[in-house]
Amino acid sequence: MIQTRSSPLLGPCLALVAVLHVFHHPTPTDAGAVPMTSENIDMTLASNELVFLNFYAEWCRFSNILAPIFNEAADKIKEEFPDAGKVVLGKVDCDKETTIASRFHINKYPTLKIVRNGQLSKREYRGQRSADAFLEFVKKQLEDPIKEFQSLKDLETLDSKKRSIIGYFDRRDQPEYDTFRKVATNLKEDCQFHVGFGDASLAMHPPGTPIIVFRPDVALSHDNDETFTGSLQNFDELKIWIQEKCVPLVREITFENAEELTEEGLPFLILFHRPDDHNSIKDYKSIIERQLLDEKQNVNFLTADGKRFAHPLHHLGKSEDDLPLIAIDSFKHMYLFPHFSDMYTAGKLKQFLQDLYSGKLHREFHYGPDPTNNEIQAETGKGTSPPESKFKELGPSKHRYTLLEKDEL
Repeated sequence: MIQTRSSPLLGPCLALVAVLHVFHHPTPTDAGAVPMTSENIDMTLASNELVFLNFYAEWCRFSNILAPIFNEAADKIKEEFPDAGKVVLGKVDCDKETTIASRFHINKYPTLKIVRNGQLSKREYRGQRSADAFLEFVKKQLEDPIKEFQSLKDLETLDSKKRSIIGYFDRRDQPEYDTFRKVATNLKEDCQFHVGFGDASLAMHPPGTPIIVFRPDVALSHDNDETFTGSLQNFDELKIWIQEKCVPLVREITFENAEELTEEGLPFLILFHRPDDHNSIKDYKSIIERQLLDEKQNVNFLTADGKRFAHPLHHLGKSEDDLPLIAIDSFKHMYLFPHFSDMYTAGKLKQFLQDLYSGKLHREFHYGPDPTNNEIQAETGKGTSPPESKFKELGPSKHRYTLLEKDEL
């Protein structure tokens, strides 16, 4: 991955925030996005439900194209949401505010990041860059992320493909529900959230004691529900628990999420499968969970529709007829797991990853299997190179961002 030094973010001072919310129609001096600085960034993030940040550089052509659009969107959003504490669009001049840019790990200009309830979203904004699109995005972000059910029978028709977090409360005005709502706002892309109040949830919790449970995507009944046992008034504790339940160890890569997955910078271990092959996916996930859980900080475990991602397969010398198969994309090269059936042999996939880390995969691609004795294998000719990474091509587009090399900073 391309790495760069980031710059510090700038945020509106309290006086300016007050002015912006009193006057719904901005004057020429307060129109547009609010400049963020080291002095006001923390207060801005802490005092607003949603902060939408544009990290830019004056010398960047793409930043200059976006600037008037983002300012126009800021004015529209101020009119739509005039109440203080709801939403702020801020802009950070990364050449001036280098500390903020560093803090937010900026590696391309312009970068659009979202902070909800003081928590940075792991997903950047990657949608259409127009004032109307930004407005619609903010509206969507501020929608209530929790669906209310009127009876327990409603929970029998949940989307079984999504993991669910369900809250059972006496009343909406309980402080525990406010914590639940804030966490749901931050994690609504990862789970579906449901809540019942009063009689609708009375059978599921003792009076005066709200309960929050996790329902896996494979279960439609409450038999497999897992109950949160921590403090329902501790935002961080509840968020960590829900995040662990909702973000799967094995994710599906699509053309829509490939850029953000690539930007995480971890190698991909990918199962390429036929669109209707659910058994291989199930077995792959089970093996990853049982044997490779300790590798989750080092690699992204993914599944990919081999029909949609035919190009990487072709690059490996394979086609849809060869599915299912497993490969590593290191963002430099791609390596094929020799035999899919070896996945079922304990330790084989783990060794495949260890061979990547040690350089053995690359070495053996050039020169064949490592020697089994102490003799140094003689080089018999110029080695060939393993297939180059194809998924790195799905990273940030050079036609939309200025990408920064580390030695430029």
